[in-house]
Amino acid sequence: MYTSKLSVRDTEKAIKFVKDTFQRNLVKCFGLQRVSAPLFVLSGTGINDDLTGVERPVTFDVPGLGGANVEVVQSLAKWKRVALKRYGYRDGEGLYTDMNAIRRDDILDAQHSVYVDQWDWEMVISKGHRTANFLKMVVSRIVGAVVDTLEETKRYFPNITLSLSRDVKFVTAQEALDRYPDLSAHDRERALCKEYGTVFLMGIGGALSDGKPHEGRAPDYDDWTLNGDILFYDAVIDDSVEISSMGVRVDADSLLRQLEIAGATDRLKYDYHKQVLAGELPLSIGGGIGQSRLCMLLLEKAHIGEVQVGIWPDEMRAECEKKGVKLL
Repeated sequence: MYTSKLSVRDTEKAIKFVKDTFQRNLVKCFGLQRVSAPLFVLSGTGINDDLTGVERPVTFDVPGLGGANVEVVQSLAKWKRVALKRYGYRDGEGLYTDMNAIRRDDILDAQHSVYVDQWDWEMVISKGHRTANFLKMVVSRIVGAVVDTLEETKRYFPNITLSLSRDVKFVTAQEALDRYPDLSAHDRERALCKEYGTVFLMGIGGALSDGKPHEGRAPDYDDWTLNGDILFYDAVIDDSVEISSMGVRVDADSLLRQLEIAGATDRLKYDYHKQVLAGELPLSIGGGIGQSRLCMLLLEKAHIGEVQVGIWPDEMRAECEKKGVKLL
């Protein structure tokens, strides 16, 4: 039976320690500046992230705005790029923020909840840095920050015995499909992580040789040829854990190409998309890094509900209780 290595009170202390430590390590990697972030944005602006294109944002009207509708953010992928321009960031400079979101359509399981908390970050880059090699360098630094955070956590909480590899295995989604043609997308990720420990799965969004994308990705923020997910193997749950979805952002050419593939050229009416096409927004790289996911992994927890307060089905709570998993 599963037994947490930390009491509930020590877990709460460790959550704060992990979050404070990782933020510090992330800033050291890129010199990012913390900024404030919106909890909601105006509907109909195209600025909210629609993730795979089917998730429904939580929407409500605001009488003080004449009854206008606003949406709780699902991520800040596009908002951050606009902020880089508005705040005057230059090549090599960037920002990060604490993002809190509601994703009402997420499936509730050991790694997913309706509430999402992550560090959203974005950095201005030059045209010459829109390359796979630059992307890999950034990924390696983020993985280094995760491992550094783990080592510091283990010194303060010696019950934690987890080891993570700094060596990243870079694999394209097509290579993963070629290697495991009979496995589902998630099972391919799990198999790769069990073998290599730390994986960056690249090229997510475009169709593979089987005619399907590895998984859905909105067509208007990441360049599907220069993006990916940072994955770690988690022995506690015997599964892969996605810590970050990230990538080089679309330029005018990739935006048009991906909107056409997705049948979403109607989005060109939005200011954000018009600015990308006109070259008015800085070229950038960015992503989100899950706060609760990171705490779950580093603190060797079996369920994300052990490191965040959430709402869970009664049968899930009963099953967790039976297995010794204490949900907050």
